[in-house]
Amino acid sequence: MRLQESGEMYLESILVLSQRIGNVRAIDICEYRGVSKPSVSRAVGLLKEGGYINVSNDGRLTLTEEGKRVAEKIYERHTVLTEYLVSIGVNIEVAAEDACRIEHIISDESFSAIKSLIH
Repeated sequence: MRLQESGEMYLESILVLSQRIGNVRAIDICEYRGVSKPSVSRAVGLLKEGGYINVSNDGRLTLTEEGKRVAEKIYERHTVLTEYLVSIGVNIEVAAEDACRIEHIISDESFSAIKSLIH
């Protein structure tokens, strides 16, 4: 199943929240992303169906190995692209917003080149 940009964003959110707060529930994603409970419920269902997350009986969300792989890839792109944009003079808030959009469409080749450039 090919993930849409929104699915990648939800996986990245689960990764970040799990690092920050440990146990992640749907309501945590609602608050973190500023989206409605029905939106999160739909996304959780699709991600579970696709094999990207597990949902425990008490509502805790965890990434599967595949979900973690995708989430870490997107999060790395976000952080590296933000760092790169800031390094060339872009305001940190603008850089983070732009990186959030770019991270989903940039090719592996272009990302690798940018990553090599700043590291």
